[in-house]
Amino acid sequence: MKKSSITKKVLVLAICCILACTAVFACLYIKLLNDNHKEDNAEILVDLNELEKTVDNSIANSKLDALIVKIKDSDSDNYNDSKNKIIIFYLISVAFICIVFVVVYTVVLKPFKDLENFASELSKGNLDIDLKYNRVNMFGEFTWAFDHMRSELKKSREREQEAVENNKTIIATLSHDIKTPVASIRAYAEGLSENMDSTPERRERYINVIMKKCDEVSKVTDDMFVHSLHDLDRLVINKDKIALDKVIKETIESLKGDKDDINVKGKIDEFTLNEGDSMRIAQVIENIITNARKYAEGSRIEVWSEINNSYCLHIKDNGPGIPPEDLPFIFDKFYRGKNKSDKSGAGLGLFIVKYIMEAMGGKVELNNSRDGLEVMLTFYN
Repeated sequence: MKKSSITKKVLVLAICCILACTAVFACLYIKLLNDNHKEDNAEILVDLNELEKTVDNSIANSKLDALIVKIKDSDSDNYNDSKNKIIIFYLISVAFICIVFVVVYTVVLKPFKDLENFASELSKGNLDIDLKYNRVNMFGEFTWAFDHMRSELKKSREREQEAVENNKTIIATLSHDIKTPVASIRAYAEGLSENMDSTPERRERYINVIMKKCDEVSKVTDDMFVHSLHDLDRLVINKDKIALDKVIKETIESLKGDKDDINVKGKIDEFTLNEGDSMRIAQVIENIITNARKYAEGSRIEVWSEINNSYCLHIKDNGPGIPPEDLPFIFDKFYRGKNKSDKSGAGLGLFIVKYIMEAMGGKVELNNSRDGLEVMLTFYN
């Protein structure tokens, strides 16, 4: 991998510093050498002049021997000390420059170089690469934050992909849920068109089936509408003063139809809800009872109310209940439990129930037991 431009610049700067340091100490060394030679030459000239003036040969020979020894020892102790000091200071200076460069590269340049490579990989969409960091160094917190950002981006991409897959699944499921009742409607409509309804009873049965299947289609399209709302704040919840007991009674009566599986225990207590939406409350009750009929098929559904500090509506079936492992996720959007079997659905029923109840300031709770599933809807004023 090529060195980054900033690394090259610092390396060139370090080399220039070493060369400059070498030049400075070379000048000092040459100056010391010249000064020492000048001193030695001056002393030798003085000694030679004295030697010329000496008449006695024996004394002259002694001085000559001393002068020769002095010339041999012209590198004085002071000169050697000065020379050694210059060399030592030079080596220390070069080592200091090298150490500074290594420290700057390790502490400053290398982390940024790693960040540059890391950012390049991120720009290519590679979110699996890890950024190694040490949180105790100068840029540790910064590099940690950068790697944390990568992790969050990766999680966000995974959630986005999961949402896309969920959308595909839900669209396929809802399409299937629409296709089935439409096929039934067509079949019964063809029967009517071919006068297969030979008796009034059969004709009425055909019409009832068509109307029922139309209601099923309407419900699925409602689910599709809710699914299409990425922001559920757009799901309008009116907050009007309503007779809650009246809404409950009317909804239950409409759901009973020709079935006899709903049992109202005692009476539905009268209660005026200051901020409620009668249509949404009916939708909540319908979702719960429809789920009970679907997953606790054939069981009795019991409904009763109680008033304490709040108004609580209980809806209980006598089916197998919800598997314990599904309970933590049962209110999640698109979640369908393990007991779904071949039952059609979009995984929106209880999600919508929870959303509507909380939007009106209430809450929904589940009591799961061997005797069945009990749903408690609590309303507050």
